[in-house]
Amino acid sequence: MVTAIIGKKVGMTQVFGADGVVTPVTVIKAGPCVVVQAKTAAKDGYEAVQLGLVEDKPAKANKALGGHYKKANVPPTRVRREVKLAKGSEPVTAGTEVVASSLFKEGEVVDVVATSRGRGFQGVIKRHHFGGGAATHGSMFHRAPGGIGASSFPSRVIKGKRFPGHMGADRVTQRNLKIVRVDAENNLVLVRGAIPGAPGGILVLRKAIAPHPVRIPQVEKPKGKK
Repeated sequence: MVTAIIGKKVGMTQVFGADGVVTPVTVIKAGPCVVVQAKTAAKDGYEAVQLGLVEDKPAKANKALGGHYKKANVPPTRVRREVKLAKGSEPVTAGTEVVASSLFKEGEVVDVVATSRGRGFQGVIKRHHFGGGAATHGSMFHRAPGGIGASSFPSRVIKGKRFPGHMGADRVTQRNLKIVRVDAENNLVLVRGAIPGAPGGILVLRKAIAPHPVRIPQVEKPKGKK
């Protein structure tokens, strides 16, 4: 069985439960996807599948990539991702359709792998949360990183020193997000909380690798009663 699906971040909203409690959720357009290539342990050394995200706008493919899709007998897709198969599951053949409603259900815990928002070149205060210098008049030290190494020993800058640089646009995995609702008709999955990336960004929604144990609240007994 396929353990993940490709999707797009739609945006955030909120839903009300039966008890009236409001929950902030992120809406994900998950799939539909199609299996472009199936990899086996005998041929490739591991078991996985290459998924393609089916979109409304047809994708263009060059001659080499077009042959790859023609072999699977599926139309070209703009986005492709490789995902793992569940251990002991039956092999999946190319051309198989994958939808969110067949993989996930309400109350399940999932992981979201996405690309964070790009912030460009940033200083140490925004990038690494440095405190900065004094803000008083005449300080002349406000947002600089300060000393970066000793002059006598080791007379160099230690590796790993935090500096200004490019911030964001990184691969980020948000773990253990609870599925609040699954809309099978519109291929929508609503997960609790926020996920990385901007609206319209491509992501991978997968089954949680290390789900947190479910905590059951304990009711305390009134004092003086057995």
